[in-house]
Amino acid sequence: MWYVSTRGMAPRVDFEGALLSGYAPDGGLYMPEELPLLGRETLHKWSTLSYPGLVKELCALFIGPELIARDDLHDLIDRAFSRFRHQEVVHLSRLRNGLNVLELWHGATYAFKDLSLCCTAQFLQYFLEKRERHVTVVVARNFWDTGSAAIESQGAKNVDIIVLLPKGHCSKIQVLQMTTVLKENVHVFGVEGNSDELDEPIKAVFADVDFVKEHCLMSLSINWSRVLVQSADSYFMPSLDHHALPPPIWITIVPSAAEGPLLPGCIAQKMGLPIRLVATVNHNDIIHRTVQQGDFSLSQAVKPTLASAMDIQVPYNMERIFWLLSSSDSQVTRALMEQFERTQTLRLPRELHGKLSGAMMSESVSDEAITQAMARCWEENQYLLCPHSAVAVSYHYQQMDRQQSSNTPRCCLAPASAAKFPEAVLAARLTPEAPAEILALEYKETRCAPMQRGDDWTLMLRGTIEDLSRQWRGRARNASE
Repeated sequence: MWYVSTRGMAPRVDFEGALLSGYAPDGGLYMPEELPLLGRETLHKWSTLSYPGLVKELCALFIGPELIARDDLHDLIDRAFSRFRHQEVVHLSRLRNGLNVLELWHGATYAFKDLSLCCTAQFLQYFLEKRERHVTVVVARNFWDTGSAAIESQGAKNVDIIVLLPKGHCSKIQVLQMTTVLKENVHVFGVEGNSDELDEPIKAVFADVDFVKEHCLMSLSINWSRVLVQSADSYFMPSLDHHALPPPIWITIVPSAAEGPLLPGCIAQKMGLPIRLVATVNHNDIIHRTVQQGDFSLSQAVKPTLASAMDIQVPYNMERIFWLLSSSDSQVTRALMEQFERTQTLRLPRELHGKLSGAMMSESVSDEAITQAMARCWEENQYLLCPHSAVAVSYHYQQMDRQQSSNTPRCCLAPASAAKFPEAVLAARLTPEAPAEILALEYKETRCAPMQRGDDWTLMLRGTIEDLSRQWRGRARNASE
């Protein structure tokens, strides 16, 4: 299995090369050169698998035994999921009135990023030990807790991780989960900027191909390995109806920000999985406008909402979706993304917009609708939703109220636990619930270096990376003497 850049100007790489990278050298994102098409027999077989079993099958397709032997791959995935609180790793809650909530948050940080990053960390460690290499991982944004999940997943002596935390754009618990980790290889910066602004210094650093190579930089936010593991979420939906042949169609309602959760669904569709996708967003509606009108353009500003992890304007994984839906046309994708980066405005070509709107539906949900969905779900089921899960559930309630019932089952992806967002729970006039390990964060020591307005964030990031490289080389020399 080979991987190519969505912009078509970089050499192809294998899975290890895609894993140990950030952006491709031409500024694009890595995608599989070809997607395997799964037949009915395979889908039927997979419908009986557990979640870890699905991850193993998917990873085997996209990694290959020449890079990781099948037995080793299974061991890595078992190790990755060993810390999850639920024995099923993910859990489906079947609630009243046809509401199905797929809980993706039973990992260490109570957010769905744990699923992909714990596996990515195992793959990374496997290759680093084999090659005797060191990497510096750079993570930004508050999206779905990438920072805290990455911190929890990294404990290796040959990995340093730098996290840019957008101050004022995360819940208190999210901040504590990132700043109370005092490991020597974890370096957290509190940045006076929003999530989109944090991307600018990271893209600037990764644009320097020689610098990236010299200091062995990689990114988790855009890493293909994350997308691969998250694809199991889509395949798990038809597995809920065992032994159905052909597999039933499920409507998958996806809370959407940078399109990390939505992209795997598009890939699963291309591979033959019978699902229909609904992208649900908050007031920051660039995805909704793109699906409905073909308008992939920035608004004047990011609007703060109760679903704070979705408060973005630049959904970077849309580049992968454009490439996928344009029949892997890198020339078209490159032209579109360069125009967007230059003007921050883009009107999709009619054919591409038609394919996008055919692949998914979309909806934008207000804060009021979020709290109403949270309150209704509690009233009907005594079940607490996080505000991001409520964005998806709000769409389900809209459809149910309009149609009364539907023959096609719907499943709402729940990316985080309500325990992480007590402020939103209170806004819905409900009582927050917090496990002991989250309550204990209040009493832990914190560590976070500032990045203030007026500072040169790119220069500070480069300096930190250079310092970490020097320290690693010094330790390596001492160990060899």
